[in-house]
Amino acid sequence: MQILGYIGWRVGRGLLTFWFAVTVTFFLVRLLPGDPVLVVSGPEMTEEIRAKMLADFGLDQPLTTQYVAYMRELAQGNLGVSFLRSQPVTTVLFERLPWTLLLTSSALIFTILLGIPLGVLAATRARGWADRAVQVVGIVGQSIFVPSIGILLLYTLGLMAGLFPIGGAVNPRAVGFDRYLSIAHHMVLPCMTLVLSSLAGYVLTLRSTLIETLGEEYCDLARAKGASERRVVWKHALRNALLPTTTLIGLQLGFLVGGAVLTETIYAYPGIGRAIYEAVGQMDFPVLQGAFVLLAATVVVANLLTDLLYGILDPRVRS
Repeated sequence: MQILGYIGWRVGRGLLTFWFAVTVTFFLVRLLPGDPVLVVSGPEMTEEIRAKMLADFGLDQPLTTQYVAYMRELAQGNLGVSFLRSQPVTTVLFERLPWTLLLTSSALIFTILLGIPLGVLAATRARGWADRAVQVVGIVGQSIFVPSIGILLLYTLGLMAGLFPIGGAVNPRAVGFDRYLSIAHHMVLPCMTLVLSSLAGYVLTLRSTLIETLGEEYCDLARAKGASERRVVWKHALRNALLPTTTLIGLQLGFLVGGAVLTETIYAYPGIGRAIYEAVGQMDFPVLQGAFVLLAATVVVANLLTDLLYGILDPRVRS
């Protein structure tokens, strides 16, 4: 019963967060300067054509009426129709979604794979040169804006060194296995940008929790029984130190999703972030709203699963 109450509370909070994100997005989109009808039709349209298009788009109604209609359609899984493409928004976005999922999941995996050994290195060499180096790099990494990292990598490794492509996601002429190699090659710089921007927080959090865990009594007991320091760290302390970082992984996914919007724009990567950038310039409200709804749902679900996993791993949070 306690578990069901915990799950119900987390699910309810997730739904409330999703509703708030959708509502804020709906009204913010309509505060953007510009006229979507003008973007679609051009400057030579007549008032009659403009009035008809506003009616077709549903933009001639009061905001509250538009909001109620949008939420009703959203509850049925309908994200609307793109102003420019005259295609369902789901079709437009699901063409882009796999690229964003590939980029963010790869960045998250590399963040964890690099973050754990770096966090362990800093914690086991506390106050040593390795620990100080990790802290300095971590603080610098947290203070640098994602586009700054992206532009720096784009210029140095892409333009100057010519090691990686500076835009796109795949060479259209590549086929077979070469296509997969091309996708991986194009993804290096965007993935590296996201990893460098998110790695610092993960490493510093793991470092602090692991230092605290290594001072616990059960670690001292393991040492007294003759366990090597390496075994104490990797078998006993790290398992418990990773519990707080489980929640951080959910937060990191939200950060990666937000960072992907900027990263995909810099590298012309054809994901959801690039779709948002294009939709802003084209005043395509349905695509813009649908993209934010999709990203909000992804972040909310990821954080919900993280909370539930943390509750399973550590029953104390359910009390």
